[in-house]
Amino acid sequence: MTHATPPSGTHPASRTDRPSARVRLRRWVSRETTGGALLIGAALLALLWANSPWRESYLTLSSTVVGPSAPLHLDLTLATWAADGLLAIFFFVVGVELKQEFVAGSLRNPRQAGVPMLAAVGGMLVPAVIFATVLVVAGDTGALHGWAIPTATDIAFALAVLAVFGRGLPIAIRTFLLTLAVVDDLLAIVVIAVFYTDGLQWGYLGLALVAVALFGVLVRTRRPRWWFLLPVAVVAWAFMHESGVHATVAGVLLGFTVPALAVHGESTSRTLQLEHAVRPISQGIALPVFAFFAAGVSIVGSETPVGEVLTQPVVLGIVLGLVLGKLVGVLGVTALVTRFTRLRLAPGIGVRDLLPVGFLAGIGFTVSLLVAELSFPDAEHTDGAKIAILGASALAAVLGALALRWDARRARTDDMNRDDLPDGVLDLIGDEKDREEH
Repeated sequence: MTHATPPSGTHPASRTDRPSARVRLRRWVSRETTGGALLIGAALLALLWANSPWRESYLTLSSTVVGPSAPLHLDLTLATWAADGLLAIFFFVVGVELKQEFVAGSLRNPRQAGVPMLAAVGGMLVPAVIFATVLVVAGDTGALHGWAIPTATDIAFALAVLAVFGRGLPIAIRTFLLTLAVVDDLLAIVVIAVFYTDGLQWGYLGLALVAVALFGVLVRTRRPRWWFLLPVAVVAWAFMHESGVHATVAGVLLGFTVPALAVHGESTSRTLQLEHAVRPISQGIALPVFAFFAAGVSIVGSETPVGEVLTQPVVLGIVLGLVLGKLVGVLGVTALVTRFTRLRLAPGIGVRDLLPVGFLAGIGFTVSLLVAELSFPDAEHTDGAKIAILGASALAAVLGALALRWDARRARTDDMNRDDLPDGVLDLIGDEKDREEH
């Protein structure tokens, strides 16, 4: 039996054009669905291990101290390294994204981004009010310091749910959710820096800002070298950690220094280049490892009975804040803004589309877990808060997925945003559905 010889150059070219295994792995890790799956998997693994007969080994691993004690007191537990160190990588990506959006993206024109930006503010204020109200009514005012726990939105998790269950819906919904989550993260960073900073050391803070400025100069050079940028970034992080400001703020500031417009004749901006380079590390390593150490709440081995933990006012306040407060804040502010101001939703998106967005905004997870650890030094409140965050985030994800499928099945008009102008996106949605079917 003979085999036909392919035309000259056909087979070699296909080999050459095929991405390497490393490139395929980076693309896979960078997907929104992959990032969400890794987060969930790491959290579930931690929960199972922390409540298994081998839970002591999990606690021992989390409390293992690594790092030098002098001169910057970096002898930290692995759990602290994950929260303060690895999470700074995630916040660097957030900072880069924010810079890109403010300079060349959806936040460039405040008038266009006004609705999701204000919705983000409402989505933070209402959950905080609900949390505070629950604790005051219940008489647990000592835990009011955790008011910021239900105000956060997990970008990676929320976008992953939207990517899986939002097929057939306009891209404007993703843009709205992304803008809302980005502004939410920016406000969360401000909250952490202002309300969760103890014993500020101005000298170390000044040194951290000098290192950040040096990073900003180096990242604008014609050929910035990673082996020079990385040590400067680490120094900035270390000084920020020692200053008393949460070290993840250094990641955001470093991201802000990256130019968002193409320089030195390059075809793409440095923000896009660095986001492409660092996102796989953030989604594939930093976030899952943080989730693994942060989500391991040991209910079985806890000194406090499970029933007592679950009935804490903190638990009810967080669940109501994330699931109900986010929904009411996002939908309520959007309805008020579009009704009483000249601001309108983007073409192709209607108020009904914000029902799933409101639920997805209630997926707190990463930043909520971080704020919970910063809020409560005692294990009792921390465990209750983490259980509430995990449960509320899972519930918000399920409700968001159901709302997305409900929304996708309903007929759409060509003026969903009700601005008396045709949206012109129905054909695009149809073309997208055809591509998915084929």
